[in-house]
Amino acid sequence: MPTYIVDSNFFIQAHRVLYPLDIAESFWQLVSRLANEGVIVSIDKVKHELYQNDDELRRWCEGNLPHGFFADSSECITQYGEVVSWAVTKSDHYLQKALDEFLDADEADAWIIAFAKMKGFMITTYEVSQPERKNKVKIPEPCISFGLPFRTTIEMFREIGVKF
Repeated sequence: MPTYIVDSNFFIQAHRVLYPLDIAESFWQLVSRLANEGVIVSIDKVKHELYQNDDELRRWCEGNLPHGFFADSSECITQYGEVVSWAVTKSDHYLQKALDEFLDADEADAWIIAFAKMKGFMITTYEVSQPERKNKVKIPEPCISFGLPFRTTIEMFREIGVKF
């Protein structure tokens, strides 16, 4: 079974829109189980984005994700350089603001792609490919260029055969 690396919106979109913590308990129990089994992982940059707010989602993560769930992304600096190089070659397509946001060293997306590239992980995100979009670099675009597999949350659940 592959390991899936989840981005920030895996948690944020689920919490705020699709599976609120107070209603969809079985979703969050499943997420905790998959994290503890090592089926899903993430990186420190995602943790930073999730922990910016002292809210219910942060407290859930602190109490339900295993130690080490958020891996140190600094080990993939070579692959991060490759992602940066890819983005620079897209300067004729994306607006500078979009590239600046994507390449901000504190933003998780480019690092998730780099980490997945280094480890051979499958990326899980709610983002969908929008190649014509100029004001935001979406995770699927570099994944497609690098040949990295990515899935939506539901596609991931189907692949690993879980229901909740």
